[in-house]
Amino acid sequence: MLDLTSDTPKPKVIAGAKHDWELVIGMEVHAQVTSKAKLFSAASTKFGAEPNSNVAFVDAAMPGMLPVINEFCVEQAVRTGLGLKAEINLESAFDRKNYFYPDLPQGYQISQLYHPIVGEGEVLVEMGDGTARLVRIERIHLEQDAGKSIHDMDPNMSFVDLNRTGVALMEIVSRPDIRGPEEAAAYVVKLRQILRYLGTCDGNMQNGNLRADVNVSICRPGDYEKYQASQDFGHLGTRCEIKNMNSMRFIQAAIEVEARRQIAIVEAGGKVDQETRLYDPDKNETRSMRSKEEAHDYRYFPDPDLLPLVIEQAWVDQISADLPELPDAKKARFINDFGLADYDASVLTADLDSAGYFEAVAQGRDGKMAANWVINELFGRLKKDDKDIASSPVTPAQLGGIVDLIASDAISGKIAKDVFEICYTTGRDPVEIVETEGMKQVTDTGAIEAAVDEIIAANPDQVAKARENPKLAGWFVGQVMKATGGKANPKVVNQLVAQKLAG
Repeated sequence: MLDLTSDTPKPKVIAGAKHDWELVIGMEVHAQVTSKAKLFSAASTKFGAEPNSNVAFVDAAMPGMLPVINEFCVEQAVRTGLGLKAEINLESAFDRKNYFYPDLPQGYQISQLYHPIVGEGEVLVEMGDGTARLVRIERIHLEQDAGKSIHDMDPNMSFVDLNRTGVALMEIVSRPDIRGPEEAAAYVVKLRQILRYLGTCDGNMQNGNLRADVNVSICRPGDYEKYQASQDFGHLGTRCEIKNMNSMRFIQAAIEVEARRQIAIVEAGGKVDQETRLYDPDKNETRSMRSKEEAHDYRYFPDPDLLPLVIEQAWVDQISADLPELPDAKKARFINDFGLADYDASVLTADLDSAGYFEAVAQGRDGKMAANWVINELFGRLKKDDKDIASSPVTPAQLGGIVDLIASDAISGKIAKDVFEICYTTGRDPVEIVETEGMKQVTDTGAIEAAVDEIIAANPDQVAKARENPKLAGWFVGQVMKATGGKANPKVVNQLVAQKLAG
């Protein structure tokens, strides 16, 4: 059972030169909506296309071009909100956020500030120590992505690729509920898992399809509890935002180094400036990017080209009815239906492909044995070969066949590993492998007994020692297994060896 500690989190404590300090972290995760077309145009969102080839007139801000909302992107945002147990706002609106975008031709970003499509929700974050934390979601809003500026192709010029311009993003804004670097990374992992289950974002951080802005501040022990009671941000330190984090490892490292930077400033009598910073992994430091603007500095105003977005509750209900089984529910079912340990269930539900593969193997079989073979044998081998479950050479039916052979005593666990290796490298059917390679387990008690008698007769000194120390009986078991080429039923061998030594 998880220990749910949403109201009394265990914060990360950092010892400064003068005081102990605690971290307070909020996150803004930008998730690219899984959609074939952009938010306000029909241009393709395909990754890796030739620069500036996925650009419609409206993306290039050609005169007279007006944005047209992509209904599917709206549906994906609603689906995400429902998956995060959030409030869906039937009326929302788009605003213009104004500041200089060198790679956004219109000179402003169409976003949602005052009336987002999704309101408050939550994410249950499981920690490695068996505890879980509820991180509150403040809102999710839809907005356009900007393009990409390229500065390393020419010493005198910068280039712009507008392929990403106008791609739909969901900005998922959390409350400042996260209390440490590990928890921040775990939050992003869980959020990405949910988005992948929902099919609303592929979560690919390498391609920039999921990236996080991390707001970090420090406070003295006890001040966070005062903030929780009063919702007065004055109890928390000045926050700094670290932009565009696309790695769990870098998220943790950036939070740690930024917290120590702020502690050093405050303990030296200085004041932390609210600003946007970048993390440099090579130097393991954050550096200033720009002073942090408040909302009014962006000159937000309602976008005059877009009517308020009004959706119907019946449509929301239809989307809700079509939601897939989400990670927490699937994990609970695996524990319930297959008798799995919490850890094994977590591993198997980490992504949809793994969960589907395991369920196919476990159907009608011993769940624990199936989990053991999927996690230890298959996942271990795939990791060694740098493959994912989708490219597994062993099908669920084949691995299930190996489990069946073990369960029926046709082969031992040791022989099963040899069968798995042959199946993995050749794709042959496990039953066919066992039959043609002569790997079937010897279950004839008479034949096994003859082998036991032969080993005992040939080793009288070992017999005497084993009778004085029963733990040495394992030597005889090993010798019998060796003599039978590992095909003897281990359970029968152990029983016979024990009987013979006792007599």
